[in-house]
Amino acid sequence: MTDAATRARAHELADEEDRRAGVVTREARPDELAGALARFDATWGAGRSVDLASLKAIAHAGNTVLVAVLEKGRADAAGELADPADPPLGAALGFLGWDGGLHVHSHMNAVDPAARGRGIGVALKLRQRAICLDHGVDEIRWTYDPLIRRNARMNLVRLGAEVAAYRPDFYGELRDAISRGDRSDRFEVRWRLTSPRTAQALERMPQPAWHAEGGLPLVADFEAVRAADAETAAALRAASRDAFAALADGRLRPELDASGDYVFTADDPDREA
Repeated sequence: MTDAATRARAHELADEEDRRAGVVTREARPDELAGALARFDATWGAGRSVDLASLKAIAHAGNTVLVAVLEKGRADAAGELADPADPPLGAALGFLGWDGGLHVHSHMNAVDPAARGRGIGVALKLRQRAICLDHGVDEIRWTYDPLIRRNARMNLVRLGAEVAAYRPDFYGELRDAISRGDRSDRFEVRWRLTSPRTAQALERMPQPAWHAEGGLPLVADFEAVRAADAETAAALRAASRDAFAALADGRLRPELDASGDYVFTADDPDREA
């Protein structure tokens, strides 16, 4: 069990990120689950996430179904929605897993497009971390599209998660509102919640200059490329598959350099700058 001081600091960090983002993050109330589902549907498309009955069961079992709502001063009351069925500014969904050790799999993290750039996604992750530590869970895992630079930066740099595996076509063919028929290649990350790496990231300490043994440059906005030019996006995806072949034996893992491009390194993930 994580010590009390570490758990208290986890909630302090989550509260600080809430204030920066102008929201309150917390577990969703039962009457807010329809709104959380509406936020997921608005992000991925209706019927592309979970249904309400499943979401209710997941929440009832004690998993992390979280919302981000307006802070006091931007709504009628702190942490309240005008109508609980309205979509919140952000919502997150995670559930317990035990393959390779007990962890929470953070499956969805959705933010209103009009509110992006405020740090709401990070705030939800930090609240999820604090809740996990309260319940004796010290690892969270999730997947992300490795070609989306802003997600890579959030996951690897801002939060201090690390890539555990490259999983080509992890979800099969996706035709949701985000993927648009693109291949579902993903990096699976593990967030060791009390590791030196995570502590350094969350306390905003400088990132190490990783020793590179290869890498992959990223375009600034792959999602915009995919929406405008499917052929170019497909070529970038194919090139990434070739580059990520260097990670197959597990000796190297990808990190981001100061320019926001991948470098492949064998450095200790917990090394200091």
